[in-house]
Amino acid sequence: MRILITGGTGMVGSGFKNVKTNHDLVFVGSKDYNLLDRGETNNMISETKPDAIIHLAAKVGGVKGNTDYINDFFIQNLQMNTNLLESAHELHVNKVISFLSTCVYPDSVNYPLTEDQIHNGPPHKSNYGYAYAKRMVDIHSRSLRQQHGRKYICAIPNNLYGPHDNFDLENGHVIPAIIRKVYEAKINGNTPNFWGSGSPLREFTYSDDIAQILLLLLEKYDGEMPINIGTPDEISIRELVYKICKILDFKKPVKWDTDMPEGQHRKPSSNKRFLKLFPNYNYTSLDEGLEKTCEWFLNNYPNVRGV
Repeated sequence: MRILITGGTGMVGSGFKNVKTNHDLVFVGSKDYNLLDRGETNNMISETKPDAIIHLAAKVGGVKGNTDYINDFFIQNLQMNTNLLESAHELHVNKVISFLSTCVYPDSVNYPLTEDQIHNGPPHKSNYGYAYAKRMVDIHSRSLRQQHGRKYICAIPNNLYGPHDNFDLENGHVIPAIIRKVYEAKINGNTPNFWGSGSPLREFTYSDDIAQILLLLLEKYDGEMPINIGTPDEISIRELVYKICKILDFKKPVKWDTDMPEGQHRKPSSNKRFLKLFPNYNYTSLDEGLEKTCEWFLNNYPNVRGV
């Protein structure tokens, strides 16, 4: 198949370059087409002529970015996703995989997070703009399936990390922000400062794994219901910081600012449906993935996104 990958210059998009495949992969980024513009979205699909689309493009960020720019996160993601799905349908692309996030799940929920609970209540207040926009991708995909027979599906990763991530300290995700803070504290002689107590628990999946999984789903999954694809192993933010400090050989104390928000305490997910389809899939361990990510960062700093 000829597969168009939006957000192709980002972390997961870059991960596809490490995956062996016979498919013809076409990568596009925000500098190629503006998905906030419906005309440009139509042009992207008309010009690339894909058989299928993996839709990764999104406006993303951490707790601070989601809180400070909550309307921007809502409206821009809603526009991009609506434009992409409607253009794909009108231009007869029959298979689209859209990327969601575990933040779509309700704040009050039965753990672990299972796909049947997505719409059972409001998401956490720290990122409800982004979460509701992503929930609408599920609704939109289902409606196109029901009315027009399109094979549009949604995949739900948990927290992602890897080379080519965004290392912006305010708008980046957890792991790249920690890596940069620790490294710059080491070279500048400062004390790295982290939000909250470090007690929240999170799951992390390596970007190359996600790229490989998305290709597997494109080939072999056609369910109406979204599917969780991340590894369910939890780690506290505090332990994560200490792991990264060890890898970067940072031996001084760190500071925890308990006056700052830290998001939900935990949101463990279940990937049982995915493993039922692919029982032999082996995820990259967190230790191995962190080593690879830190090595990439050290080899490319300061020429990394967000710095």
